[in-house]
Amino acid sequence: MRILAIILIVAAAAWRILALHAPELSNFSPLMALAFCGGVYFRDRWMWCVPFVALAASDLYIDHYYAVRYDYHWSVAGVLLRLLCFAAGLMLGRTVAGRRSWPALGAGAVGASVLFYLLTNTHAWLEDARFSHAATAYAYTLAGWWQALTVGHAGFPSTLYFFRNTFASDLLFTGAFALAMEYAALRQGEASLLARRA
Repeated sequence: MRILAIILIVAAAAWRILALHAPELSNFSPLMALAFCGGVYFRDRWMWCVPFVALAASDLYIDHYYAVRYDYHWSVAGVLLRLLCFAAGLMLGRTVAGRRSWPALGAGAVGASVLFYLLTNTHAWLEDARFSHAATAYAYTLAGWWQALTVGHAGFPSTLYFFRNTFASDLLFTGAFALAMEYAALRQGEASLLARRA
């Protein structure tokens, strides 16, 4: 199981760094799906650390990349908020593990995506509106918050574009991970999610 964890950490971190160099893949990442599915499937709590280690490792590289290329550093509060979002995804997974159904799995994946989108964009709005003096900063108003949730900053892709990628990747990677785990369970003669009802 630990070899699987190492493979997942390396693959998830590498994917996230690759997406940094392919703008069309921005926010298209397996990390939230790993956190969520880890809560659903992994009984070994050590395995729950996998998405957090991958996130921390890739964050170090990405923060350096942004610092060199754009003279921009992530705040400690932003890093902690992302970790909190992944912890919430893990807890959603633990909740779904108790229901054990495909609809619950789908609803949990959607919930994790929406939670990440709302919290991280609300944080970006608060931090930008309070601490940035740039002309493009979000206004510290309801309209500024709405801008942070929809169009984002001028000159950059909209935040809805990033949410679309987050949402699609969470559903895709959750589905792929769940199907792989279900296939492994069926091969070992164990009951699958599909065999149980919510």
